[in-house]
Amino acid sequence: MSEGNGNAAGRAVPRVALGGAVLYPGLLDPAAQAALVEDLRAVAAAAPFVRPVTPRGQPMSVRMTAAGRLGWVSDRKGYRYAPRHPGTGAPWPPIPAAVLALWRQVTGLRREPDCCLVNYYGEGARMGLHQDRDEADFSFPVVSISLGDSARFRIGGVERGGPTESAMLHSGDVLVMGGAARLAHHGIDRIAFGSSTLLPQGGRINLTLRVVA
Repeated sequence: MSEGNGNAAGRAVPRVALGGAVLYPGLLDPAAQAALVEDLRAVAAAAPFVRPVTPRGQPMSVRMTAAGRLGWVSDRKGYRYAPRHPGTGAPWPPIPAAVLALWRQVTGLRREPDCCLVNYYGEGARMGLHQDRDEADFSFPVVSISLGDSARFRIGGVERGGPTESAMLHSGDVLVMGGAARLAHHGIDRIAFGSSTLLPQGGRINLTLRVVA
């Protein structure tokens, strides 16, 4: 644990090392979390959630949408970034200002992310160990924001099959994967469905911010 950081309310929040990544537990206070959920309702109204399939045609257990210049999509054509929603054909809505402010706060970067991927985890949803490697420049970190139900996060190394470390991510936590952790394998083993009252129907929302180009 090292020097603190503050959220919009000015509270000091510790930084915790997690498998080479940096975790800011509780960086977003309850009011900031609720405001962010309202921002995401507007995103989903413009770009509805879809349930993607893998290139092999297997449905994923999460539902996805996105904001920003590009969105990450998956279908039988493969994994890739696209400038338009796969269902509506419309451009993705802009990334909410509060999300961009959080990116700047935890990264110190003036370069804004191109993509804010929004994943919704319902009861029983999970995400297997994977790398974020569809981007052109791995020197930029990936920032992950957790909202709603708690989830068991697992992180390993660059090589698949090595030792892993796990921790529970709670609503308001922010994780930064940069440096040696940028290409670490990571995933969500399970969510503790109903552990948070932030989302009326339960579940977890995860925002992943990435510089693509």
